[in-house]
Amino acid sequence: MKYMWSKNRISKYLLPIILKDRKPNQWYVEPFVWGANMIDKVDGNRIWGDINKYLVSFLQKLSHWEFKYRNNFYTREQYNEIRYNKEEYERAEVWYVWINCSYWWSWFESYSWKSNTAKWERNYQHEAIRNIEKQLPWLKGVHFEIADYTKISTPFIDDWKTGAIIYCDKPYKWVREYNFDKWFNHTEFWEWCREKKKEWHTVFVSEYNAPEDFKCVWEKEVKSSLSANWKSWRNKNSTEKLFTI
Repeated sequence: MKYMWSKNRISKYLLPIILKDRKPNQWYVEPFVWGANMIDKVDGNRIWGDINKYLVSFLQKLSHWEFKYRNNFYTREQYNEIRYNKEEYERAEVWYVWINCSYWWSWFESYSWKSNTAKWERNYQHEAIRNIEKQLPWLKGVHFEIADYTKISTPFIDDWKTGAIIYCDKPYKWVREYNFDKWFNHTEFWEWCREKKKEWHTVFVSEYNAPEDFKCVWEKEVKSSLSANWKSWRNKNSTEKLFTI
């Protein structure tokens, strides 16, 4: 699924490192859902969790969903109706409208439908449906949890010394906060990673920077392209890094 900070373009670099020493039946765990652009390329035992109840409710239905909204075009009026009356609608539909009808994939900040580029007219709602349909087969069999990252399941396999492989695409510091109305505590997050390491789990984190006891195992300069019409963002470079402990 399309998302502002998607790892889709760099997953081909990250996953060979993350999964290099994965054992048979070892669990792969992602505590921060976002757009599913990493876990859809992983097989075997997978757990995917997030604190966003709307997002996870949508994903829980995705494996048997027949796209009840696929032929729907949400007008600005319908968008605002759901925006201000979220609890009256099915959680899955709230998420669907948020991610597919909001400009920049922001939390109901700005309605999105079409825009004109230099070469063509883009219909963002239709693009979103095509992306979801393309991705859907690769999400079957994933275990979904509505949970804060500290409460997500991290199972062991039989020898009890082989924990899960945990990949965290956490909210980047100084970029944008998480869960829309709650500040993300980065200090507590890094401490949680240390505790998981002590419990025999393998932890990887995507970020721009990390504490000194975390080792950078990969980095690459990438370009952001949030919108074809936002030239100031289109050519912005940043150095993506992968850390482990």
